[in-house]
Amino acid sequence: MQKIKEKLQSGELVPFLGMGIFKDTVCSDGTTLPFDSDSFSLALNNGRAMSPRLMYEYSRVAMSLEQRKGREYITGMTNHIYASKEYPLPLAYKVLKTIKPKYLIDTNLDDSSTKVYEDMAHFMVTGTARIMGGYDRFIVYLYDVDTKTYNKVDKEELNETLPIIFKPMGCMIPNKDFIVSDADFVDWLTEAMGGYGLPPFLKGYKKEKSYLFLGVDFSRDTFRMVANEITLDLAGGYVVDGKEELSKKELKFIKMHSLESIKEDLGTFLKDL
Repeated sequence: MQKIKEKLQSGELVPFLGMGIFKDTVCSDGTTLPFDSDSFSLALNNGRAMSPRLMYEYSRVAMSLEQRKGREYITGMTNHIYASKEYPLPLAYKVLKTIKPKYLIDTNLDDSSTKVYEDMAHFMVTGTARIMGGYDRFIVYLYDVDTKTYNKVDKEELNETLPIIFKPMGCMIPNKDFIVSDADFVDWLTEAMGGYGLPPFLKGYKKEKSYLFLGVDFSRDTFRMVANEITLDLAGGYVVDGKEELSKKELKFIKMHSLESIKEDLGTFLKDL
């Protein structure tokens, strides 16, 4: 465990966070935050389940709702899930706040990861989709500690002198810009495969990095594809997964990327870290 912590501090090992880190996060009103595809799907549709075909992945549910109610509805609902309730900072972020890794990948849509570096200047790169006028599917921001605001900067300004948060699926701040529906993911992945999903600096910086996957569900096709694009040229890493048995798709992804599966409950692992 000490070895993993040291690698996180040195930047050799990059934390990669998924929705599973929200499991058991209780809001002030007693409800829980979505922590997997099913619970997020229900949250998007006011607690009502949809057909099994759509419920397979929340991106399908979001696409169906978008087609009926418009993209603004999905944006508003996604923001509402996280902005309408108060909840404590999940344990994963609390732990990372003590480590302050040089590079943090967070596929979640809320602003918890920004609190890891709230007392220091840092960059935040957020993903975006279905935009006009260019192929880049990201926006680079620089955090101003004095004003506590994120200000857009040119992509060429990104560098390793400050910590970097990469939120490929977007964030609720500074703008409500999310990649959540099938159309969003298709657009982002298409451009990412063409080299436009990451800023030029990150393309080189990420090479030969190892990754610590926390709360990422590799049984879902979309997130396997997202993780694969973001971590191209990786040098192995770890997957913390307390499941008794992994699916064939999960096992294949882990083997293909030379990852070590840590069979430990996520909460226990984080407390030990």
